[in-house]
Amino acid sequence: MLKAFESFVPLEYTCIAGRRTIGYGHVVKGGESFPAGVSEAKAEELLRQDVAEAEAAVAELVKVPLKQCQKDALISFAFNIGRRNFAGSTLLRVLNDGAYDKVPQELMRWVYAGGYVWKGLKLRRRREAELFATGRVDFCPDLLLHERKSHGKLGTNF
Repeated sequence: MLKAFESFVPLEYTCIAGRRTIGYGHVVKGGESFPAGVSEAKAEELLRQDVAEAEAAVAELVKVPLKQCQKDALISFAFNIGRRNFAGSTLLRVLNDGAYDKVPQELMRWVYAGGYVWKGLKLRRRREAELFATGRVDFCPDLLLHERKSHGKLGTNF
């Protein structure tokens, strides 16, 4: 699902949140430099590292049991907004209070970047909310088919 949201971009660019980004949504950290850009293989390596960080954040910060689909939705969300924002979110507080039914609504609050609502963020949050609530993601079947062919299953396998 993440690859569907985070298209491969081989050269650094400034994302809608104003961060230097490269590859599949990798936020360039201090000390990192990609003057010649990245190959798709390097972008996938960075994505694996970033997904591992998002998985660790979800595992550490979520204090209630989750179904795999709920975990996958939250990993996508944490990947996109970052650990610090996830840790301080009302969504996390509501979830840890056991209000699973309020999580989709909380996801939909995270559609702003730079003070503007972004269509791509609305779509992403709807898909994360759908995955969290139902275990299904019924968007763009071609992308899902590609993921199933490439990776064998949906889930945290990008």
